[in-house]
Amino acid sequence: MTQPPNQPPNQPPQGGFGAPPDQPPQQPPGGFGAPQPPAQPPQAPPAGPPQPGYGYPQQPGPYGQPQPGPYGTPPPASGPYAAPGQQPGPYGQQPGPYGQPGPYGQQQPGYGYPQQPQFPGTPGAPAGGSGSRNPFKGRPALVIGAAVAALLVIGGTVFAVTSGGDDKDPKKPVAQHTDDPKGSGSPVDPGDGGGDGGDDPEDLNAGRQPGESRVLWYKTAPDVPRSGADAPGMWITGKTVAKAAYKQVVAYNVGDGRPTWEPVTFPQKICAITRDRTSDDKVVVAYMNGASDRAKCNQLQQIDLATGQKGWAAEIEEGGLFDSARDVELSIAGDTLMVGRSQSGTAYDVRTGKKLYDKKKYGSACFPEAFAGGPNRLVSLASCDATKPTEHEELQALDPKTGRVLWTQKLDKGWEVKRVYSIDPLVIYSENDDKNQWNIATIKPDGTFRSQVSVNEHFAPNCTWAVFERDLRGCFGTAADADTLYLPTDATTGANEVVAISLATGKEKWRVKSPSDASMYPMRVEGGKLVAYVEASYDAGGQVVAIPVAGTTHTPAKLLQNPESTAEIEHGFYSWTADWAGGRFYISSTRLSGNDEAKEKLMLAFGK
Repeated sequence: MTQPPNQPPNQPPQGGFGAPPDQPPQQPPGGFGAPQPPAQPPQAPPAGPPQPGYGYPQQPGPYGQPQPGPYGTPPPASGPYAAPGQQPGPYGQQPGPYGQPGPYGQQQPGYGYPQQPQFPGTPGAPAGGSGSRNPFKGRPALVIGAAVAALLVIGGTVFAVTSGGDDKDPKKPVAQHTDDPKGSGSPVDPGDGGGDGGDDPEDLNAGRQPGESRVLWYKTAPDVPRSGADAPGMWITGKTVAKAAYKQVVAYNVGDGRPTWEPVTFPQKICAITRDRTSDDKVVVAYMNGASDRAKCNQLQQIDLATGQKGWAAEIEEGGLFDSARDVELSIAGDTLMVGRSQSGTAYDVRTGKKLYDKKKYGSACFPEAFAGGPNRLVSLASCDATKPTEHEELQALDPKTGRVLWTQKLDKGWEVKRVYSIDPLVIYSENDDKNQWNIATIKPDGTFRSQVSVNEHFAPNCTWAVFERDLRGCFGTAADADTLYLPTDATTGANEVVAISLATGKEKWRVKSPSDASMYPMRVEGGKLVAYVEASYDAGGQVVAIPVAGTTHTPAKLLQNPESTAEIEHGFYSWTADWAGGRFYISSTRLSGNDEAKEKLMLAFGK
């Protein structure tokens, strides 16, 4: 990206987000976690210098012309950051995926927003994890009309949830590696819970080549309605891989796939789960209170992943007239469970089920409509003044235990936070449909801006999409450590790249190309290396690679090469999630087709 004369190279943009240029953004008196009075409407901001604005590039907006800030005068717009009338950017002036303009005319959402999964039976090849099969690949990302129609027919929502689970004993030995191409020497569990492989209809290790990983075990999917069903999430502990699937939560031993405990069964379908687990391996799921079109997602159940025992249960209260529990989101933040409705949230003690507080309307007309949680952080996103000229969004950090507001960051009109790429450090992705712009920003623990990404690139993590609520953390393929954000680029054909971006400056540190023609997605940073998943293709299994994050050499080193014999299964998941823990790679379906004639796989585990 070129810079104007006398402009420091690659400086973050100004304006468009945060407080007006002549007014500093709101900050807490003591920063994140500092003691404050009980939750109240946002307080007046303390004195201090204005923070860098949001959005790239700065456009003349409701607060006048661009103002110089701590990063200097904004550079001119170009490339994917260009405003309408300049170069075609990530929104592009292109027709929709079926040759017709999108539902909003020529305006399409910014790049970096998820590729959108199709539903079984809708036009186009399967999506939800395979860039090569995504009908929206390389096109404007959000095409609502056809997808909403499909949703209304099916009556369901696709989620692609990624767990942050890890193996508590990474040194625990796994099955011994062998290069014998004849197979594993031990049968593969057919998924019936027996674990002995006696009725195995297919040996997934047959034809395995030297150097390829083994299928440690696999599981077949349960019977679901012909319209399909969700199978969200995947939790991995030191001993167990657990997963929700339609009306059950199932659990298997990480090494051999034998059932860890009997499935936990519910009377109606599971409609929401906590992405994370507590430090003592507790999770919470929500399920429907009936099967009719008027049923609500309002039944909560805690589950102990160590034993499979049900803990406390509760029914989610209804909110106001437009504050429904038909669709909810669940977030764990430390010892707190936040249940988000369409316009509010209710917090519970995740271990006892005791109600802690409500997060409701505040200020003149600010309604919390989405939440994101992590081990030590809870953020709330509110829509404010929706029917007024002052319409805008606000991001708040909350004390998870009390709901006390730690800081508030106001977005300029037109900007919407779509995703949280990282919860700690806090990295958010936003769009401005009116200006055809997107932005990725890092926020400090006190609510002020640390940096904004200034890399001229199309980023494409594998994200999910829901019509009725925002799944803020529903993106697979992003990772961050204290200093760096790792994002995958888009590739319409061939290999993509992973770009490392400084959280201090927003500038690119380095990038590395996928070792195959399939897309590569970051999963986690561990041991000074970025662990990434390289998708399978129709004739090659996926890979798990490790990329050194420090130094000058960032060549991917192969940790696992999955066998070609399972490439069709791995590549054929309609939508999926994956994780790496304890030297094993797990991949599971997150949307089941309901095809009775196919032996649909629920999950597979690979290892050496």
